[in-house]
Amino acid sequence: MKQTKVAGSNIEAAADKETRVGQLIERLEELYPQAGCELEHRDPFQLLIAVVLSAQTTDKSVNQVTPELFQEYPDAASLAAADVNKVEDILRRIGMYRTKAARIIQLADRLEKDHQGRVPGRMEQLIKLPGIGRKSANVVLAEVFGEQRIAVDTHVFRLARRLGLADQPTPEKTELELMEVLPEKRWTFLHHALIHHGRQVCMARKPNCAGCGLQELCPKTGVQITD
Repeated sequence: MKQTKVAGSNIEAAADKETRVGQLIERLEELYPQAGCELEHRDPFQLLIAVVLSAQTTDKSVNQVTPELFQEYPDAASLAAADVNKVEDILRRIGMYRTKAARIIQLADRLEKDHQGRVPGRMEQLIKLPGIGRKSANVVLAEVFGEQRIAVDTHVFRLARRLGLADQPTPEKTELELMEVLPEKRWTFLHHALIHHGRQVCMARKPNCAGCGLQELCPKTGVQITD
């Protein structure tokens, strides 16, 4: 097998990058074959609320509070009419619970008033809802409506830069670059796989490069292996 040094180089030919990206995809499929959304939900409404709650909080923490939340408030109508103090009590174990309690009540109210309590299926509609930005909207469009989407959260943004997939300064521009680099049919899977890798291996601080299954394909540390 031929080895092409990629570490320490700031220039990568387009053909070489295409080959390396293909290898990265294959390796991510091997490492995280079951990668998917880890927010527990039973319907579009529950996912939408869970996505809002997950901001600056782990999915595991959100999954600990949503069963009680959705038992008490199973739909937009009931949550829109909720007492904010009672919602705060349910969310107390997650970060920014007071802000999030108010936000999801506002969100539910907007769903009731503008969408008959249903979760809309278009980007331009979703990003008008309280607490929903482009990243959150992409998660909903992918998980609920089956669209191929790349939701650029902090993990995807970090890994896109470290792995040489994108070098844009904002999540929005990074999303556009990733859409050009990655095959559309794998966008949703790759978004989840990168999140898994960012959480488990390529952390923001002290990434586990020695134990990384992508090491030889990483421009920061590795050697690209080609036939």
